[in-house]
Amino acid sequence: MLTLEVQTHIDASPDKVWSLIGDPTRMGDWSPECRSVTWARGSTTPDRGARFKGHNRNGWRRWTTTGNVVSYDPGRDIAWDVSIGMLAVARWGYRIEPDSDGRGCTVTESFTDKRGGLVKGLGRVARGVSDVETHNRHGMEQTLANVKAAAESANTSA
Repeated sequence: MLTLEVQTHIDASPDKVWSLIGDPTRMGDWSPECRSVTWARGSTTPDRGARFKGHNRNGWRRWTTTGNVVSYDPGRDIAWDVSIGMLAVARWGYRIEPDSDGRGCTVTESFTDKRGGLVKGLGRVARGVSDVETHNRHGMEQTLANVKAAAESANTSA
């Protein structure tokens, strides 16, 4: 099972960074592939068990996934499982580790591929991606760079 982690240091408070990544509906602001996220099945806020729909795009390809928040520790950690119908796809997560002075933090984005053979085959066609490791690592680096830029920009203008 493929697991990836990408980290970046952000010169902004952990609280500021959490305000950007602690709610899955913000992922469309940061991710190069996720275009938007909408709450589903009566969920309206991030918390363990909350459900949402992820609307994604890679080139001309578009698809929707279902997310289920499986870990939620406000200010520190959030993770969700992604599926298409009843088929598991992945677990995505974010973890914040504050600097000792509390003025900056390290953010880790993680991805665990949970696809079986059928979903892997369908994914190559649906996403147009054959090398998931390279593609996702690049996307994770872009996502964290976007979060970093937003957090540090807001931090310096405050």
